[in-house]
Amino acid sequence: MYADVLIQYTKKELDKTFTYKIPTNLSIEIGNKVKVKFNNKIVNGIVLNIKDTTDYENTLEIIDVLNSELKLNEELIKLGYYLKDITLCSLMKSYQTMLPTSLKVNKSNNYDKYIEYIELNKTNEEILDYINNNKRCTSQINILKLLLINKKLKKSDISSSYKILLDKDLIKITKERLYRLNNNDLSKVTYKLTNEQLNVVNNIELNASNTYLLYGVTGSGKTIVYIDLIKKVINNKKTAIMLVPEISLTHQMVERLYKSFGESVAILHSRLSDGEKYDEYTKIAKEEVSLVVGTRSAIFAPLKNLGLIIIDEEHSSTYKQETNPRYNAIDIAKWRSSYNNCPLILGSATPTLESFARAQKGVYKLLRLDKRIGNYNLPVVEIVDMKEEMKKRNTIYSDLLKSKIIETLKKHEQTMILLNRRGFSTIVSCQSCGYTYKCPHCEITLTYHKSTNSLRCHYCGYTKILDEFCPNCKEHAITSYGLGTEKIEEETKKLFPTARIIRMDRDTTTKKNSHEKYIKMIENEEVDIIIGTQMISKGLDFPKISLVGVINADESLNIPDFRSNERTFSLLNQVSGRAGRSGIDSSVIIQTFNPDNKIFDFIKNNDYINLYNTEMLIRKKLKYPPYYYLLSIKVCSKDYDISLNNSNKIVDYLKNHIDKTSIILGPSTSNIFKINNIYRFQIIIKYRFDNLLFDAIKFIDNLYIGKKDIYLEIDNNPISL
Repeated sequence: MYADVLIQYTKKELDKTFTYKIPTNLSIEIGNKVKVKFNNKIVNGIVLNIKDTTDYENTLEIIDVLNSELKLNEELIKLGYYLKDITLCSLMKSYQTMLPTSLKVNKSNNYDKYIEYIELNKTNEEILDYINNNKRCTSQINILKLLLINKKLKKSDISSSYKILLDKDLIKITKERLYRLNNNDLSKVTYKLTNEQLNVVNNIELNASNTYLLYGVTGSGKTIVYIDLIKKVINNKKTAIMLVPEISLTHQMVERLYKSFGESVAILHSRLSDGEKYDEYTKIAKEEVSLVVGTRSAIFAPLKNLGLIIIDEEHSSTYKQETNPRYNAIDIAKWRSSYNNCPLILGSATPTLESFARAQKGVYKLLRLDKRIGNYNLPVVEIVDMKEEMKKRNTIYSDLLKSKIIETLKKHEQTMILLNRRGFSTIVSCQSCGYTYKCPHCEITLTYHKSTNSLRCHYCGYTKILDEFCPNCKEHAITSYGLGTEKIEEETKKLFPTARIIRMDRDTTTKKNSHEKYIKMIENEEVDIIIGTQMISKGLDFPKISLVGVINADESLNIPDFRSNERTFSLLNQVSGRAGRSGIDSSVIIQTFNPDNKIFDFIKNNDYINLYNTEMLIRKKLKYPPYYYLLSIKVCSKDYDISLNNSNKIVDYLKNHIDKTSIILGPSTSNIFKINNIYRFQIIIKYRFDNLLFDAIKFIDNLYIGKKDIYLEIDNNPISL
């Protein structure tokens, strides 16, 4: 017997299988991870095929099988080919993407954790005889007496005297698998569905591959609908996957799911340790759980008999991976929905225009939740013109927002302040000569972080301590401009010195369990004001939040991207939805320098439909999604001329080899032209029905395989340009 093995290397030059002989002493199946000799090195690989014969002579033998119980199942092997096809990555890159760090193909570590116990190895009568005949052996007798009562004891909790008992065969050592994550909350919660929720549940067919768009206002109880559907699926002996967009949302969601499904829940997200990911993946592969909840990569969970996939906050950009392979979790979910003949539910209060358009056309089935639970009112939204406030020297907080915060503090309720930027300030420059600190590796200004007195590049991670004197003119004239969450935190503490304030952004939540810690503090009402970035804007449910303030609401409107209006509406609508979820009177104060922008009318009136209709007219005229698909090619090199010249060659080739109805834009410099000393030119293709396009793209991609001075980043349906 022979096996076709895909070697652990992700290079496209090695994107093929190699044949090895299966030794008679090894039991090997398709999907197993194996150890083989390749190019005089011992490496790992995945078995993708087993056959009786081979045309090759003197084939090497497989050395060993690794993690035999955690092999890739048939569905995931096929999914790997699909992922390779849509992202143009290597097949091994596909499989590496599916696996947690501890189980990647090139890893051989064992993360199994066990607890050792001692148990009696003789009858009670024999043990009692030994006790009676050895009364001087006090330590041994104590151990035996405890075992007669408790049946087993942790080896780590007893004295070394057990070794004598072990030698005499009176006891034995047993091992039990230990999982690092466990559900310690045994309380159970049941939910009663409203008529509106019940109508949604009844309109979902559980044994068919349909995509449903659940469009429901914030606070309408989408999660309760999800839980009810998951219960139905589990009762039918099937499994479910539920994705959330942010790690910060995982804690609250997991708590709810634990209370509904107990130990049947596994968690997968990037903040888990390697050992925790290994344990959770093992639970799933061994069919010990029925539900997986997690962020983007959880869509690859090796669940069998999949009966339901849920993607909450489907509009979130975090479902798209920005590095190779550039997949969208929604595309993977559609594939798995089709493969398993099960429904996919996309939930959002602000669906992407593409999703809503598909629902309008009947490609997706549209379901609606138009009322908040308990018929609670949505918060009152007020727009503040910051141009007028600046005249009063109110640079951060308007008079209205300050007075509302004071009022909220008096009522012992909570305030949430959103700014979609972290750090202390945006730009640090010299007032004397105009010098501006920029990253030496990237085409971007450095962000100042006051807590560490450092300047940081949020793209490549470059950091330097801020000097007192300008490095250009040597004057003592360094000044910072712009706003960051750190600066807002400092100013808020000055304005409201007795308030209990926390800041939630990537800088304060890098430590393990920091999200959970902050969320618990908010739930326990140990916090009065929460300041944060986008991570606090969606999905979180805190009953005491009655005020939401938005600083610099224009920020995302000024981004040169055709989705900027849609994303601004989504962000502000979602963060507004954090207020008044328990029925208390609530308000939202949005501060802007452009109060006449019609987007703020849509937000004020919670008017997604008008936003949709307005944006669709613009998209149609400009030939953007959903009317056209997009494909982006970034041509990257450390040499400016090599990058530019190759960009022009690619455009020339495309003009002659794709459909004339497709539109080629560029080459032009990328939004951020240089990252980590790499120059990036971009080509955008707008297309509708182009049968020639992907053959041309694959041809171009193959041309650059193995080139050391240049590489391509190809992204089909990019979420940002």
